Amino acid sequence: MSTSHAISADEHDDLTTHFESTIARDQRIEPRDWMPEGYRQTLIRQIAQHAHSEIIGMQPEGNWLTRAPSLRRKAILTAKVQDEAGHGLYLYSAAETLGADRAELTDKLIAGKQKYSSIFNYPTLSFADVGTIGWLVDGAAICNQVPLCRSSFGPYGRAMIRVCKEESFHQRQGYELLTTMMRGTDAQRAMVQESVNRFWWPALMMFGPPDDQSPNTEQSMAWGIKRHTNDELRQKFVDMSVPQAQVLGVTFPDPDLVWNPDRGHYDFGEPDWSEFMDVVKGNGAMNFERIAVRREAHENGQWVRDAALAFAAREEQETN
Repeated sequence: MSTSHAISADEHDDLTTHFESTIARDQRIEPRDWMPEGYRQTLIRQIAQHAHSEIIGMQPEGNWLTRAPSLRRKAILTAKVQDEAGHGLYLYSAAETLGADRAELTDKLIAGKQKYSSIFNYPTLSFADVGTIGWLVDGAAICNQVPLCRSSFGPYGRAMIRVCKEESFHQRQGYELLTTMMRGTDAQRAMVQESVNRFWWPALMMFGPPDDQSPNTEQSMAWGIKRHTNDELRQKFVDMSVPQAQVLGVTFPDPDLVWNPDRGHYDFGEPDWSEFMDVVKGNGAMNFERIAVRREAHENGQWVRDAALAFAAREEQETN
């Protein structure tokens, strides 16, 4: 049922009860179903941030497209960047089913009114960063996104199925690149370790602030939008990454990282949350450049949008 018309208090109570019972049964909410405005706005915020992250996330690795060391590596990287663009389109489409306007979402991103993942505000200084992003950044994304396949909002959950399959491939591709470099020269091995040192803590921050500082987690979990807390996902990522690092032959820059047999998990240090908040507020190393590049691309594509609208208008006029 659409939320666009006025409803009585009794109708609102009935609709709320039906919505809550649907969530309690672990069933899906679909775009035509009635939903609380808070649920809709929370989804728009989360899906938009996710979509923006995919689009902005094309830039760090895209920076190396013209400098890839071989044609094979260039083809792999090109394919991955194209995948990220596709992910953004899936997610913007999911947001549109909630009544959001894609153009408005883009305007908000460019104006700094909507955010994207903090990880993409760090520079890619070496080609090893392409592999590290695939291994650690996409690995963190997988930990975060696989549970979203069971999100209570149907279009979001269904979009995430394909996104997660492709992100899983990206993660394996990144790990393969790093294993190749670790079998190379001392300089290449040092390049990998230096890259891992830079990206480890920002990757941990990708899951968001600690649970006791996260204002949206509790409600998002109650609505079935999220399935795990930030700290639960962060722990899963650490537990997954340490054995992979041991096989790869690299270490993480955390003196507190140690296996805890009593918990059955790795203990690890606390990220610098002041740095995280500074990046989120727009003061990261690459914040300005990332938005500037996105703004320029958007402006350069205006003629395409104008042409598409003109064609659609002509088609409608001829049909009528």
